[in-house]
Amino acid sequence: MKNSILHTENLSIGYTSKKTRTVVCENIQFHLQKGTFVTLLGKNGIGKSTFLRTLSQVQKPLKGTIFINEKPLETYSSKSLATLVSLVLTERLPESQLTVFELIALGRQPYTNWVDTLLEEDILNIEKAMELTETAHLKNHRFYELSDGQLQRVFIARALAQDTPLIILDEPTAHLDLHHTLKIFKVLKKLVTETSKTILISTHEVNLAIKFSDEIALMIEKKIYKGTPQQLIEKSEFDKLFPDEMIHFDKNLQQFVMK
Repeated sequence: MKNSILHTENLSIGYTSKKTRTVVCENIQFHLQKGTFVTLLGKNGIGKSTFLRTLSQVQKPLKGTIFINEKPLETYSSKSLATLVSLVLTERLPESQLTVFELIALGRQPYTNWVDTLLEEDILNIEKAMELTETAHLKNHRFYELSDGQLQRVFIARALAQDTPLIILDEPTAHLDLHHTLKIFKVLKKLVTETSKTILISTHEVNLAIKFSDEIALMIEKKIYKGTPQQLIEKSEFDKLFPDEMIHFDKNLQQFVMK
């Protein structure tokens, strides 16, 4: 697929145990174009995190194939995949004395030598990542001294320092206030514009997703509907996202409002 960095064929995702097989979503035909900002929307528990973990090989698919640069995902070694895809999960860091610079530097592990010595190229990548995410002034702070919003930008900087063409983020604005949530969306959009990287995030911030995204993927009833915000609005796909609830999608305002 021309200009595609990732695509799937007949993908089914979910979980297996000794006695049961739980399908979260099936027959997924999904693709990401290079240099786009794509948001994944859906209700709590619909399977957004499962989908992102499967795309990044943290979790195995139930069926089907994921391709990155036209090559099946399972054929990549862990090290080679780490130069193509960086992943930012909602995470709690273990106790340590890591500074912001040291935390961001962890993104260079796929490239550093066996003693993890940072070369000039590594330093340049780290400094560029801090500049793009506006975290350079925090470089000597311990990570536990940061606010949630600052720490989230540091996680994004770590992914940037990894210097992969595809960045996947699971709920990067979870637990942030409106000001910091908006700031993260602006940072991510800026990164796509200035670096031509492809960014895929899951989020509950529907109205911000409509404003900032190049494309949106809606997870609804074990299916994924994908298109530009305008295409999804014209097809009334947003009406399926929260049916029979206290909010509805207003086409004129192009956002969700209370009934």
